[in-house]
Amino acid sequence: MNEALLRLLDEEAIKQVHVRYCRGIDRMDWELIRSCYHPDALDDHGEFVGGVDAFIAYGQENLPRFLSTNHCICNQLVEVHGDIAFAEHYGIAYHRLPAGAEGIEKDWIAVVRYVDRFERRDGEWRIAHRRSLVDSDRVTPVTETIVPPGTMAGARDRTDPSYER
Repeated sequence: MNEALLRLLDEEAIKQVHVRYCRGIDRMDWELIRSCYHPDALDDHGEFVGGVDAFIAYGQENLPRFLSTNHCICNQLVEVHGDIAFAEHYGIAYHRLPAGAEGIEKDWIAVVRYVDRFERRDGEWRIAHRRSLVDSDRVTPVTETIVPPGTMAGARDRTDPSYER
């Protein structure tokens, strides 16, 4: 295959790792998240810095506090240099917070970037180092919704309809 085609295949493989990561976070699918990282990878989420096992434990502790999360992927810049690649994934992360003492649910919306170093090992691209950045964020009270609660709802685990084949 020619070099340009191989580069495009590598770039797409790296982008798919990030897509799987976002799905894993939103569905709290810990094994899917684990599959995105090399076993010795380092994740830097600001308040958390550590290896993949510790990152998954951090997610297991913190993600259930949200009623839902939705990570939308925007621009993805990938630069491949042999078996090492650098990527910057832009995104918007929505987090629904349960009602507090005031009785109103809130949306925490963050404009994020993931700045990554990927490595290809044994023919497979995975994250070797990830740094998560928040360029801006806001919290918005949810004062009105249109879809009745429970209608058209997904699940935050492997019972979600997206896992049906």
